[in-house]
Amino acid sequence: MEQSIKKLTAYLNSARSVFHAVAGLAAQLEGEGYTLLSEGQPWQLEKGGKYYLTRGGSSLIAFRVPKGEALGFAMTASHSDRPTFKVKENGELVSAYTRLAVERYGGMLIAPWLDRPLSVAGRVVVKTPQGIQSRLVDMDQDLAMIPNVAIHMNRQANEGYKWNPATDVLPLLGTKQSAGKFFASLENQAGGQILGHDLTLYVRESARVWGMDSEFISAPALDDLQCAFGCAQGFLNAGESGNIPVLCVFDSEEVGSGSLQGAASDLLEATLSRVCEALRLDKRIMLSHSFLISADNAHALHPNHPELADSANAPVLGGGIAIKFNANQKYTSSGMSAAVMRAVCQKAGVSAQTYCNRADIPGGSTLGNISLSQVSVLSVDIGLPQLAMHSCYETAAVADYLALEKAIACFYSTTLRQTADGAITID
Repeated sequence: MEQSIKKLTAYLNSARSVFHAVAGLAAQLEGEGYTLLSEGQPWQLEKGGKYYLTRGGSSLIAFRVPKGEALGFAMTASHSDRPTFKVKENGELVSAYTRLAVERYGGMLIAPWLDRPLSVAGRVVVKTPQGIQSRLVDMDQDLAMIPNVAIHMNRQANEGYKWNPATDVLPLLGTKQSAGKFFASLENQAGGQILGHDLTLYVRESARVWGMDSEFISAPALDDLQCAFGCAQGFLNAGESGNIPVLCVFDSEEVGSGSLQGAASDLLEATLSRVCEALRLDKRIMLSHSFLISADNAHALHPNHPELADSANAPVLGGGIAIKFNANQKYTSSGMSAAVMRAVCQKAGVSAQTYCNRADIPGGSTLGNISLSQVSVLSVDIGLPQLAMHSCYETAAVADYLALEKAIACFYSTTLRQTADGAITID
């Protein structure tokens, strides 16, 4: 297995919540010599400096300051969250059994969550002598399961069943005698009294490479940690360019991005403004020479249901990076921005294909246009083709991930300049 895929699977196996996903990226940046900035402190940026910041523990922006002249920002944006179940306040339900009270986060496929071992990870907020502090927690055991109803008691189960999220998907945690042990265990792990929590379920299956030629990869949260990690590796592997490289990983995409740390927040705009202020750059000129790649996975042609795809724009697993188009601006790709992305892919020596949803099947949206509501730059939407999007266990192609790493490294190593409206040089 290629080293890049080993690193990807290790990351996916450790990123058991949105907070762990961002912490893993932050740890890698720290290891590469990036300095953590605080939004609550003045910034002193130096030529050749490497920096990153986080917000809410679940979003991250990293950037480098070129040693020479800086003209424009070269940016990628992906997201750290995934559809899952969130543990409610007063999260234990005790009757004949002890269950977890949960609610759905994002637009999930429910059925794959049933009858498989689950655990809980995320963030707790504890009271300490130094004040209120966040701590990452991971139960890291086969802790719970959502049991199906037997076919004898639900004869319609194989004929189309509408799940009731209030009754059908409550995880079984233990017997009645297990009451109180869940939060006691979390407090023991966190080392303090829990005053608040952001906890989610995750499936216990590890990332796997499989297929006749080991061409596929399956894992939880490929949408969108595959793009987040791939963009991060391209960012770290890139050479110097005349643009300021910016890596963005936002939370809350699966629920509309409208949070303190989502793409609809001021996080990106505030960061770019502070970079320009610290380096004495004209922000308006910088943005006119900037480019954003919004990277969020795309629907692949389904092997059993090809009729669900647009016949001329259906990406296949292993066919390369998908450039995503939508006439109603669900995606930001235009003729100009798609041309830039294709030129980057050609320069990197990787394949590109196209995605459009079938005209009578509305597609999803992503964080590209939401980011542009805060910072207006030329942008393209791309993704890696995958199957079973929004399942708790998704499938994509090994070759497409490797193509993403190469293309993003090439993008960050390339200087893009707008010489006139509708004219761009790629050096």
